[in-house]
Amino acid sequence: MKQPNIPGKWKKKKKKHSNLLPFQKSSKFNNQRAAPWRLQGIIFFATLITIILIIPTLIVVPFVGDSDQHTADEKKDGKVDISMGDSPFSVAVMRANADKVENVPLETYVARVVASEMPGEFEIEALKAQALAARTFIVNHMISQDQSGKSDVTDTVSDQVYHSKQELRDLLEEDFEWKMEKIKKAVKATKGEILTYDDAPITASFFSTSNGYTENSEDYWSNKVPYLRSVKSPWDKKSPKFLAQEIFTVPKVEEALGVKLPNSGDIDMEITRTEGKRVDKLKIAGQKFSGRKIREKLELASSDFTIEQKNDHLIFTTQGFGHGIGMSQYGANGMAKHGKTYKQIVKHYYKGVEISSINKTAPTLVAK
Repeated sequence: MKQPNIPGKWKKKKKKHSNLLPFQKSSKFNNQRAAPWRLQGIIFFATLITIILIIPTLIVVPFVGDSDQHTADEKKDGKVDISMGDSPFSVAVMRANADKVENVPLETYVARVVASEMPGEFEIEALKAQALAARTFIVNHMISQDQSGKSDVTDTVSDQVYHSKQELRDLLEEDFEWKMEKIKKAVKATKGEILTYDDAPITASFFSTSNGYTENSEDYWSNKVPYLRSVKSPWDKKSPKFLAQEIFTVPKVEEALGVKLPNSGDIDMEITRTEGKRVDKLKIAGQKFSGRKIREKLELASSDFTIEQKNDHLIFTTQGFGHGIGMSQYGANGMAKHGKTYKQIVKHYYKGVEISSINKTAPTLVAK
């Protein structure tokens, strides 16, 4: 510390008292000299304490707050936040297990459906395509349905699978954060977009894995839909769900189908197929069944199956997983891996569609 300036009239006395300690109280000189030193010391230490205790507090306090409010930090970290402002309306979801209705902002609903329906490790363009399909599905569903009910949609496969944030956290475990961040980016990139045909939202059906082709709507359902046409989907062969096998006893098949099969010898069977290579009709024991009926009765992965008889057992080998109509999820991921964008993906699986905005296509929903 720099020595303080001493008034001139004290300088002559300096020699006389040079043997005394600076802060010794034995003389008037030392009392006079000690005061400035003591004052300077007090000021110095007070300033030091202020710097140590107060300044860090001023730095920290502005960033301390509600732990749920991370908007600023998330933007700095490059994370995506889907806010209520991104959603023009909410979706009333009937929670099957709890028997209660959960009101969820549209874009939050879409993100959670994508997380529930498609693997989060899929390519970002495939996730965008799924977001577009999921958003289109709910918009079309809400426009078409009777609005008198207390919910808009269920959370099961009868509509679209939906899980809450906590349920997804439990399902995805340690992968929850990065998968949801990736999915939210996909949803944000397609915000407000839906698929339309003749200016109306489409039935954006989707399924897991094709057998190499998608199915014409009328070959599995009853109605012919112009944008749900059979297309090639060769990427699905790499799906872990592409092949499956089920073995049934003859009595089990008899019970499931309500038929009587021969006790011995070969069972007479005839199969015809659709454009999508799935079973159109199976004739067995003199009775005809649709490929869809066989799939549902025996709970097969696909309606593309072959049957092999071994003694009193029938072996059903299937290709693909799901009904086969619309967008194949593993096919979409395969297209994305080959550099296709989400727009190219959806226009491959849904023929002749356009990408439109909710505001223009469904103004009645937006005005709710």
